Amino acid sequence: MSSRLTARFEACAREGRAALVTFVTAGDPDHDTSLALLKALPAAGSDVIEFGVPFTDPMADGPAIQAAGLRALKNGQTLAKTLAMVRAFREEDTATPVVLMGYYNPVYIYGVERFLVDAKAAGVDGLVVVDLPPEEDDELCLPALAAGLAFIRLATPTTDDKRLPAVLKNTAGFVYYVSIAGITGTATPDAGRVTQAVARIKAHTPLPVAVGFGVKTPAQAAAIAAGADGVVVGSALIDALRGTLDAEEQATPATVPAVTRLVSELAQAVRTARPAAAE
Repeated sequence: MSSRLTARFEACAREGRAALVTFVTAGDPDHDTSLALLKALPAAGSDVIEFGVPFTDPMADGPAIQAAGLRALKNGQTLAKTLAMVRAFREEDTATPVVLMGYYNPVYIYGVERFLVDAKAAGVDGLVVVDLPPEEDDELCLPALAAGLAFIRLATPTTDDKRLPAVLKNTAGFVYYVSIAGITGTATPDAGRVTQAVARIKAHTPLPVAVGFGVKTPAQAAAIAAGADGVVVGSALIDALRGTLDAEEQATPATVPAVTRLVSELAQAVRTARPAAAE
């Protein structure tokens, strides 16, 4: 399985802190700016990068990430171009884990076998495919695991103890705990409840648990980091990016610095929080 993901979460645990997982959409607002941002994230403090694959019907995503996907698609972003961007990133960075996050349709159209070969060759470490439940593991999860790619499953506040074993069965890399019921970026998680939920999940798996959906500020990131192995931030970064675009939704010189500045603030908050003791 992904040695980069395992190594990074273990390194963060040794440092006594949670990992900062950052989400940006591939191709938003354009190819060159997106690639520059991807390359800048690790130095800003990102421990793991989730690279969103834009899709026309992103049912789990809130308005910010939906808009990011539409900007990327409008500028011609494709799954093939996304994989090429990861390859370009790997020319300079061989250590930072990169996880593709998206929906099954683009992978299905690309061809599962071809996709897994190309993703592995590009340097992708794992996949989050939000619309493939455990009952559909034969479609992509099991082939991905066989190809050496982590298949990262989502657990939610409604995933009870009866359902949890099915969710965790073929999960690898880490467990992504969705801290709120609903779509991304639309509510604020309760840190106390999240800590309890993470503890419940960790009673069933040795995998790290990263928490996302709704974490927007450094203070919120620090609160979540106190009880989780990782904190995922996406919509807030997309909002920071969008705030720098011109009237035609084109990038400006402020675009990449605005996002990396927020990443640095989040990283500082996560690094000074007191996470749950490593298992």
